[in-house]
Amino acid sequence: MGWLVIAVVTLVVGVISAFEIREALAREGEFRAAPTCASVPVEASGCLWEQDFTVRRAATNRGKKNKSPEADLSLPGGEPWNVTFPHSDPVLSEMRPGDHVVGLIWHGQVVEVRDADGRRQQTSAGPVGWAEDRLGGALACVSFGLAALVGGLWPLFARGDRRHAKAAAVVRWHGVGMGVAAILTLWAQANNDWPMWAIPALWGPLALLLLASMVAFAVGALRGDLDPPVHDPAGSADPVDPVDPVGPVGPAAAREELSANSPGIVRDR
Repeated sequence: MGWLVIAVVTLVVGVISAFEIREALAREGEFRAAPTCASVPVEASGCLWEQDFTVRRAATNRGKKNKSPEADLSLPGGEPWNVTFPHSDPVLSEMRPGDHVVGLIWHGQVVEVRDADGRRQQTSAGPVGWAEDRLGGALACVSFGLAALVGGLWPLFARGDRRHAKAAAVVRWHGVGMGVAAILTLWAQANNDWPMWAIPALWGPLALLLLASMVAFAVGALRGDLDPPVHDPAGSADPVDPVDPVGPVGPAAAREELSANSPGIVRDR
């Protein structure tokens, strides 16, 4: 039952992520097409404005649960501005109090920070990369959720059948592998700045290999290929004659052979 609950929740998350891909692409497209503001925006605007900030505090918050990397910036007039980041590198980890950075403001939020060396980093409000994250999450959640759902329902229709239970476990754990493969593919795409289409292009062949392996192992489980070998109890069968492998050489066979070759001897019944 636990697998069924996990499967349903994961599938719901995957479907939601899939529906958010189009919105994320539209938002990123709007950002990339946004013009530069002609003057300092006095209210949230769709144009882009670069603002100088001074770093007051920077914290990567590594090891702190439910706390994102963050920085406290201040405007030239002293007004504070808190900014959070999805990751600590490459800019936040090098920030020190008193450093000067440039923040890119869009719709009233700092969406990007650039340091004195020209390095740029998206903040949590930045729209770039959201579509890729949603796609990778959808692939991971849907592939795992479907496999977990099938593997969770299967034993319910074959209660008490050990081979069917093993086949269901094979399906579930291969689903875990497909989900992990999607996450690793997303990680590789993000760290190498590959285009969005690289995610399905890399994950697709891996998923097909895992799917083929899942089918093969599930069929093997149903046939009994995954059952442990059964050993006969000691003495349950006569040993095999090394000279004549066809005939046994146990005590009963020896008496039969002796009586057959000696007509005067009555066979022991």
